[in-house]
Amino acid sequence: MAAKPFVSDIKAIRERARNHIRQGAVTDGYKADRQTVIKVLNEALATELVCVLRYKYHYYMASGIHSKGVAAEFLEHANEEQQHADLIAQRITQLDGKPNLSPEGLLSRSHSEYVEGKDVVEMIEEDLVAERIAIDSYREIVQYLGNDDPTTRRLMEEILAKEEEHAEDLGNLLQELGKKGEPAREPVRKSAAHV
Repeated sequence: MAAKPFVSDIKAIRERARNHIRQGAVTDGYKADRQTVIKVLNEALATELVCVLRYKYHYYMASGIHSKGVAAEFLEHANEEQQHADLIAQRITQLDGKPNLSPEGLLSRSHSEYVEGKDVVEMIEEDLVAERIAIDSYREIVQYLGNDDPTTRRLMEEILAKEEEHAEDLGNLLQELGKKGEPAREPVRKSAAHV
């Protein structure tokens, strides 16, 4: 079977590019509802910024015997969430939108909440809850975008993968620390001689 030839009207593409030059990266081939995508991305931006703030708070406030390693994880996640925020803000501007970086209304735009937690275990739990919220929200965004905006979809898929990694890291930390912030202990097994 012969391969299907690639046919495109290059002349028409060139003409459209010149006629709509002020639209920057947004061409006639863009199929998504741009205003909705910008709104959704601004919500994702707010979610990332709230996560940065919560992780930073947890980084500075972590205390206890195991806090050094946990605090380092909080800082790493904060830095990665900031990178996500930067990528999302950049994509918003590529779509000829304005990234909403105003602190006013930040929590109402965010999908995740800002909960401080009383101890290291509660901090980890709150971060894990926030990551799980981001995972579900970003998965819905990816599905919404489908093939209408493949660039934004790929960006959100990459961020989604990182959020899943964060959730796994936090789940592992909880396993290692146990419920009280101390290392989990194996159950004591009684030998046959002690029964």
